[in-house]
Amino acid sequence: MKKVKLLRSPGKWARFWGDYARYAKGAEGGPFPASLADAYPILSDWSKKAGSTGGHYFLQDLWMARRIFAARPQRHVDIGSRIDGFVAHLLVFMPVELVDIRPLPSTVSGLSFTQDDATRLGTFADNSVESLSSLHAAEHFGLGRYGDPVDPQACFKFMDALARVLAPGGRLYFSVPVGRQRVEFNAHRVFAPRTVLDSFPTLELRAFAAIDDAGVLREQARPDDVAGADFACGLFEFGKRG
Repeated sequence: MKKVKLLRSPGKWARFWGDYARYAKGAEGGPFPASLADAYPILSDWSKKAGSTGGHYFLQDLWMARRIFAARPQRHVDIGSRIDGFVAHLLVFMPVELVDIRPLPSTVSGLSFTQDDATRLGTFADNSVESLSSLHAAEHFGLGRYGDPVDPQACFKFMDALARVLAPGGRLYFSVPVGRQRVEFNAHRVFAPRTVLDSFPTLELRAFAAIDDAGVLREQARPDDVAGADFACGLFEFGKRG
């Protein structure tokens, strides 16, 4: 039997051994006979749900990916979003160029990668990207958590860079934690929604949604509706005048 952490849960172990005995009896002479040497007890999954359709990442990734799917840009660049969620959604229907300060070995079709400090996006020219995203990433910039230099202004430099490289007529899809403004060093920042809006003075807010403190996606929300939240998620779609 593989090494497992014994739990003080005699009821769970009783169920495991009962299931094992029933399986072993039924599997005799078959292709998968039971063996205690190969047993791998899992005692925590009986009461779990099938999965989750909530949380910041699931809801924001779906909301943003649907909007990009509807827009169908020719080129899309992402900075720091979750690869096994949002980026994977996009790769179903379009290629994605990814930028991150950390390395990313990958042979995934349609995914190209540039390792760079995205604070300034120095590898991108002004007004050059028609579709741009950064989900749940800007709150980490400049805190040193991911090996980047400590810089209290890094999140604002990053937002300036996003606005600079966005092409006229283009779209920026952006999310961060919102609510009572603070830094929870070195994990992340929480932004007042107004701080986000004021940090993109050259862009126009085209759409907004929020995932509130109860985990509910509010697609008809206004930024001020979550200004008093503890740890909500603001979903911003900005546009740049053509």
